[in-house]
Amino acid sequence: MSSSTLSHIFPTSGSSLSSSNAITIPQTGLKISHSQLPSLVQSLQSQLVSLGFGKGDVISMSLTNGLELVLGFLATGGIRAVSAPLNPQYTQAEVEFYLQDTTSSLLIVPPQDFFPPGSLDKKGLDQALAAAKKLKIKIATLTLNPKTGAPKLKVVFDVYNASKGIIDGKGGKLFPQENGGGKEAKEGDVALVLHTSGTTGKTIAVPLTHLNLISSLRNIIKTYKLSPEDRGYLVMPLFHVHGLMCGLLSPILSGGSVVIPARFDKNKFWVDFEKEKCSWYTAVPTMHTILLSSPHPNPLPPIRFIRSCSSSLSPTTFEALQKAFKAPVLEAYAMTEASHQMTSNPLPSDGEHGPGSVGKGQGVEISIRGEDGKALKTGEKGEVCIRGPNVTKGYVNNPKANKENFFQEGWFRTGDQGVLDDRGYLALTGRLKELINRGGEKISPLEIDSALLSLDGVGEAVCFGVPDDKYGEVVWAAVVPKTGSKLSTTQIQKDLASRLSKFKIPERLFVVESIPKTATGKIQRRHVSTAFVERAKKEDARGSKL
Repeated sequence: MSSSTLSHIFPTSGSSLSSSNAITIPQTGLKISHSQLPSLVQSLQSQLVSLGFGKGDVISMSLTNGLELVLGFLATGGIRAVSAPLNPQYTQAEVEFYLQDTTSSLLIVPPQDFFPPGSLDKKGLDQALAAAKKLKIKIATLTLNPKTGAPKLKVVFDVYNASKGIIDGKGGKLFPQENGGGKEAKEGDVALVLHTSGTTGKTIAVPLTHLNLISSLRNIIKTYKLSPEDRGYLVMPLFHVHGLMCGLLSPILSGGSVVIPARFDKNKFWVDFEKEKCSWYTAVPTMHTILLSSPHPNPLPPIRFIRSCSSSLSPTTFEALQKAFKAPVLEAYAMTEASHQMTSNPLPSDGEHGPGSVGKGQGVEISIRGEDGKALKTGEKGEVCIRGPNVTKGYVNNPKANKENFFQEGWFRTGDQGVLDDRGYLALTGRLKELINRGGEKISPLEIDSALLSLDGVGEAVCFGVPDDKYGEVVWAAVVPKTGSKLSTTQIQKDLASRLSKFKIPERLFVVESIPKTATGKIQRRHVSTAFVERAKKEDARGSKL
């Protein structure tokens, strides 16, 4: 068994860590030790094997955060199969796409009475079941013993030959595993497949091997000096690489522990954090903002550090977090293709940290390159490229995307624009495909977002490019007021005049209750742009009738 597989995540037999806590489920009080966890995983592995699953099979899971998803993911990797976790609130059409795109052989779901009738989770479960049945894919429910966590897998829908290549009609495996016999996982085996948006916005599948994942986990542990004394509070969804890698697996591999609520709940966050004696958490900026605007305990519990990732953190929010929670805020930079983390600001004891930079490369090489693929000098702006053992070798069945996104010698093109300073710190200046081109002037959305967030009364903000006959593109933006604040679009534009050049000030502003986001709290500008262009058309049409 290679030390660079997910099986390496468990402590060795007789280790002093064996009896220590690994996982806590606060809503039920269930606690699983480091010695109990592998036995639960092995139990589920045996059940999967008894159903005929193994090397190269793709096993999809539509499960909310909890021990079920943890066991499902680790057990799948242990039998040399491939995990494909899904957002449990996907529509039927979305589930159908992901099941087909990965040629899944099995869908694991909770039992039908797991969620209350009428809830979004129940609706999502029904959509997933309908999708799998339409595609004739085997469905199994996963339940746990409430006292021990022991898993029980029960097939609830099965058809002839549904588990072997029914989708592609060939019976072949989309993810052929590394050569070599035996039932133990190899470091070159694909362990996880996730989808991400490509440069054109089309969703593409990213295969990540055991080596990719373990390399990233070790980088994360080293960056934040995670140890058996640490306990993380997991607020990110486990179907997302952020939650799975940094929130869950890194604490376990470090010998520490993780508290896993069913979902992020601002009203329960501090209650659980204090009760379980957590020492850190990682989240997207949206969640940080919600916590800042919610009541928090006085005195505050000790927090070793707060991590922010998956979206740009404004300097205003950065400063507010450090002041309110009295802990270092460490912004990181990550992508699915890199098995999550690429760069991070270090702990205060290891170097400088502050707003405006996503830190240094952590276990990966960082290079700023021009359109010709050649490296640029320190201080020159270009495309951020990375290389390392945590980076995928390429997308699934997509030679066009591979050609567009990989330079020679293994350099992956992130699609982000940035600059490295003489200390090796990376500053992101915008998304190359998101840069707004107004009459030849290239405008970074991040700059405008930051200016908007610096204004009194602005809680959230996002700017985006909108097609324009005269300039090609113009800048629009949407803002969410802080609780109790009243915002005027005219006043916002006036206040921005002292912060931005005239051509950068949004020509149209929307004051709204919320900004459209993905399931993981990310803002995708192209989707936001589409939504507000449609909104503007309706508003303009109503105005013309008055």
